[in-house]
Amino acid sequence: MKTILSQLIDDFQERNLPSPVSRTNVFSEIKGKADVVIGMRRSGKTWFCFQRINQLLKKNTPQNQILYLNFEDERLLGFNVGNFQEILDVYYGKFPENKDRTCYFFFDELQRINQWELFIRRLLDTENIQIFITGSSSKLLSTEIATSLRGRSLTTEIFPFSFQEFLKYHGLFADKPETFGSRTNATLRKAVKDYLQNGGFPEVQNIDPNIQTAILQGYIDIVLMKDVIERHRVNNITAIKYLVRTLMHSTARKFSVNKFYNTLKSMSVKCTKNNLYDYLDHLTDAFVFYKVPIHSRSEKSRMINPVKIYTIDTGLLNAMTFQNSSDFGPVLENMVFMNLRRNKYQIEYVTTKKGFETDFFARHTITNDEKLIQVCWQMTDKKTFDREYRGLKNAMEELSISSGTIITWDDEAQLDSSINVVPIWKWLLYLN
Repeated sequence: MKTILSQLIDDFQERNLPSPVSRTNVFSEIKGKADVVIGMRRSGKTWFCFQRINQLLKKNTPQNQILYLNFEDERLLGFNVGNFQEILDVYYGKFPENKDRTCYFFFDELQRINQWELFIRRLLDTENIQIFITGSSSKLLSTEIATSLRGRSLTTEIFPFSFQEFLKYHGLFADKPETFGSRTNATLRKAVKDYLQNGGFPEVQNIDPNIQTAILQGYIDIVLMKDVIERHRVNNITAIKYLVRTLMHSTARKFSVNKFYNTLKSMSVKCTKNNLYDYLDHLTDAFVFYKVPIHSRSEKSRMINPVKIYTIDTGLLNAMTFQNSSDFGPVLENMVFMNLRRNKYQIEYVTTKKGFETDFFARHTITNDEKLIQVCWQMTDKKTFDREYRGLKNAMEELSISSGTIITWDDEAQLDSSINVVPIWKWLLYLN
């Protein structure tokens, strides 16, 4: 293994690093804590690490003070916990002068190696190293890090491109536009249509739509196999594939495990309810889907009411389902959800005592800023828009929130002093 590690270290030192589109996220880099990057596969975690490596090099950090290892490299298939010390032996054998300098170690997809946390904790305790770790399962955050690194880590979640990053990637706007003249508005309208259709996964930008669809469908296959079936030793492949298909078609809608269990039963597909709950957790751990509970102070109410389901990316959603062009409302709602999630809002849906519904009650995890948001494709559908307006107004009164927002595809208006109607292409850029 030392020979392989030596080759990988030399290869990195000779490598011409890519220059990815700058992401808006930043590492915390607190001494004594590991920086952990989590997110779905192919969302740009590795490129985010390369972004930081390029920043270090621009600040004249010698490249030999940086180590990058990808633990999904086939040459490391035989790597186990007993080989971790060999990384230090080989690295410091090549660069002994770095023992007295701050070094930067990037470990990609480290969760593949059992008991990796023991090595990381030892590095934090004994070496002058800033550690960066990527992983494709939120278990890397929720259980393994919480229990093993014992508060010694800080987490950054990477998503597919935001709309602003999408614009930057395609060379449309380097920064947020400050004015909205006719040319800017037309550009943003066309861009948000492409963003809705294609999504934000970096790899599928600017490629043939048919190939794009195949690539995105392949993402689901590999996540299902690597991060769910293999990782959690799932045996009932038929049931979990039906679950994925159903969840995709349930985006922005309520989903009940009990109802799905009965559906499987009617199809003579055997699976226990407990297994279905586990499968749903595994899929959310892999960042494919998100669950949104009802807003309630009662834990019992949160448990007995169905969750709403959202998918990580609209391009992925379009690749996995047939979208009726007359009903893009759920896809628009999914886009709104992901922008809230990306901006660190905790999200619930609201059902008022009078039975009205509001799509999102969002509270910022740091500022505690609260928002009530309704999503409606267009104002010209008077029956639907009136229903959404009444639902939002009733939620504002019940929750004592003074203002609300209705997000549409392209309509903009000030309905009264408390409700603002905003087009999606503007709201995505100026969420505040």
